[in-house]
Amino acid sequence: MNVREILTTKEGSEIKLNGWVANKSSIGSLTFILLRDGSAYIQLVGKRGFTNDESLKIMQDVSLESAITIDGILRDDVRAPNGKEVLVKDIKVIANADEWPITKSTVTSVKFLYDNRHLSIRGKKASSILKIRSEFITASVEYFTKHGFTLISAPSIVGTAVEGGSTLFELNYFGRKAYLSQSAQLYEEAAICAFGKVFVIQPAFRAEKSKTAKHLTEFIMIEAEVAFNTQEDNLRLQEDMLNYVTSKIAENRAYELSLLGRKFNIPEKPFDRIKYDEARDIAIRHGIEFAYGDDIPTEAERVISKEFEKPFFITNYPLSARSFYHMAINNITSSADMIAPHGFGEIATGGQRIHDYNTLLSRIKEYNLDESSFKWYIDLRKYGMPYHAGFGIGVERCIRWICNLKHIRAASLFPRTITRVYP
Repeated sequence: MNVREILTTKEGSEIKLNGWVANKSSIGSLTFILLRDGSAYIQLVGKRGFTNDESLKIMQDVSLESAITIDGILRDDVRAPNGKEVLVKDIKVIANADEWPITKSTVTSVKFLYDNRHLSIRGKKASSILKIRSEFITASVEYFTKHGFTLISAPSIVGTAVEGGSTLFELNYFGRKAYLSQSAQLYEEAAICAFGKVFVIQPAFRAEKSKTAKHLTEFIMIEAEVAFNTQEDNLRLQEDMLNYVTSKIAENRAYELSLLGRKFNIPEKPFDRIKYDEARDIAIRHGIEFAYGDDIPTEAERVISKEFEKPFFITNYPLSARSFYHMAINNITSSADMIAPHGFGEIATGGQRIHDYNTLLSRIKEYNLDESSFKWYIDLRKYGMPYHAGFGIGVERCIRWICNLKHIRAASLFPRTITRVYP
């Protein structure tokens, strides 16, 4: 039994718990330990006359973050965290901890906390964020499974770029050039002809030399691709998926959201839509100018998203702002970005892909890409490739928005940025 389960157990039950000493204090004849076991927190009480003398001394002397095991009796107390506490009969130390380095003075240093990320993830805020992240991924798997998608895996070592070539991590792969994958999309497109609907959850790598609050060099992408889907179908899929996942977080992680002080509203469907031209006009109105045909800059995204209260789509991107594989009519693509509100910016990108052989071949030549590198991808169009669409959504970017985080690194267990590859 863990702490979370104990919180619904009746008073007077005999309790056995394992966990770590998160805090401790004494008042008169009583000694208190705040126990953390990974599921939640609970107060332990040592009391003379009930707790044996040896255990009482251990409770008084034990160091913070030591691993312990206890036996006791559960009782209700409205003053205790979560309204429950355990009156300790017996306690044993499983693993002593050295003096804990994270203190009130060191906790103010972001660099110190991330240099010691192997320890700082034990904190209430850090662990709550990562549990919400876990719920996001778990609920996503549940959503796609319920809707008939097949989970696949795609290579992380690839020979061609999906997105911009400047954001590739290059590898020496036994004497030839290879890259860390930016996206599983091209492999998903192959898989839909076998399975119809597929999704992946795996790392993506972008060598963007960016120090903004929304960029990581390694992050988790959830990507989905569906045969016989139009871009309109694709937009509905994205908003339905995000509505489902955030509903699960609100339901199952209310405790963690409360620890973060976050009042989160589940985004209702349908999401608003604005066109690229409208988004550009909003940015210009706020003094952020960029040329028509450029991708929307991060700062422009931020000010645009501040005008919305829930996620929304920016649609109708010009072809020059998009990758080679997008369907387009008169140089306007059937693609969209999903933008989180309140300044958080882009969290997902998707669109309808080119399914015609000759159109794709022409586009690859137009973009001056190496045709031989994409031979297998082009080849798919010769063997029954239907119209299809898909998207990729960044897990850490979504968690940054859901948890109202200042920086995306807090949404990763061990974040990778252009300045950090330790620990």
